[in-house]
Amino acid sequence: MNKETLLDLSSAQLTSLLADFSEPRYRVRQIQRAIYHDLVSDYEAISTIPKKLRASLAHSIPLQPLQPVDSMISPDKRTRKTLFRLPDGETIEAVLLFYDERRTVCLSTQVGCAVGCSFCATGTGLLTRDLTAGEIVAQALHFASKLREQEERLTNIVYMGMGEPFLNYEATMKSFRILNDPDGFALGARNFTLSTVGIIPGIERFTREGVQANLAVSLHSGDNVLRNRLVPINRRYPLEELIRTCRAYIEQTHRRVTFEVALIDGMNDSPEDARKVAALLSGLLCHVNLIPLNPVPSSPLRPSSRERIAAFARALEEAGIPVTVRLGRGVEIRAGCGQLRARNARSGVDRQ
Repeated sequence: MNKETLLDLSSAQLTSLLADFSEPRYRVRQIQRAIYHDLVSDYEAISTIPKKLRASLAHSIPLQPLQPVDSMISPDKRTRKTLFRLPDGETIEAVLLFYDERRTVCLSTQVGCAVGCSFCATGTGLLTRDLTAGEIVAQALHFASKLREQEERLTNIVYMGMGEPFLNYEATMKSFRILNDPDGFALGARNFTLSTVGIIPGIERFTREGVQANLAVSLHSGDNVLRNRLVPINRRYPLEELIRTCRAYIEQTHRRVTFEVALIDGMNDSPEDARKVAALLSGLLCHVNLIPLNPVPSSPLRPSSRERIAAFARALEEAGIPVTVRLGRGVEIRAGCGQLRARNARSGVDRQ
C-alpha cells in the first residue's frame, strides 16, 4: 500500500485533517496557497503556519511523493522530460512541452501499462501499479515550479503519459479535481485533456461526470483487424462500440472528441487507411490529430514521411473531417512514453 501524501488530499480531506489537530479553518487556505500557488515542496517552506503545525504535519503525512532522478531537454529547448522515483522505488516519466503560447505537461497515471500497444515503449513492459492522485498531481506541480523559475506558467495538462488513465479512473479524476479546484491549483477545466485508448466503461463514467475537460481517444486505425494489432484492447472494445460510446458522449455533453492517429510508415498511413478513418468518423463532432510515430529504438516501426502524412490529412479534409498535423516533439530525447524509464532501467544510473 502506498502511503498517502498531502497532495492526495482534497480540500474536504485537508479540512478534516487540520480539524484533528484543532487548527482553525483558515489554515487550510494557507496551506493550499503555499502548495498550489507558491509551489513549495517542503513543510519548512510554509512560513505562514506555525512551526508546531509544520512539525505535526511532517510527522503525520509526507508532502512530496516524487524525487526527480533524471531529466533530458531537447536541443530546441521545446521539450523537457523528467524521470521521477516514487516512494516504493518505482519510476515514472512526465514531459513538459513548449508550444507558441501553451506550456503543456503530459502526466503519467500508472507505473507501466496493461494495454500493450505495439508501438509504445511503456506497452512493452507490464503494469506494476496504479499511481495515487497525489503522485499524479506532483508531476504537474514539479513542472509548474520549473516554469515559475523562468517567469512562465503551466497552461495545459494532458493525461497522455505512461499508463491508461481510465484504467486508474478514481485517482485520475481525483487528481483532475485537485488541480482544477479554485482553492487548489485552479487550472480551468477546459485546459485539461484526458486521453484513453478506448476504455468504454471509462468513457461512459467520464460522460456522466459532466465536467468541461476534453476527451481524446487514441484511434490509430479505422479498421478492426489492423487496430487489433496496434491496440490489442480493441478486441475487447471494437471500433463500432467505441464510436457508439463517443457519439453518446458528444450528444450528452455537446463537446467534441479528439481522435489521435500515430502514423506508422507502411502500416496505417495509406490513402485507404485515411478513407477508413474518415468513414468511421463521418458525422461526429470531432477533430483528428495526426502525429508522426515517436520511434522506439528496440522497434522496427518508424514514423511516416511528411508526404504520406500530408496525403493522409488531405484525404480527411476532403471527407469533411477537421484535422491537424502535430509536430513530432522530443524525438531526439526519446520523449515517447516509457523510453527514459527503460533507458534508466538498463543503465541503473541516477542523474540529476
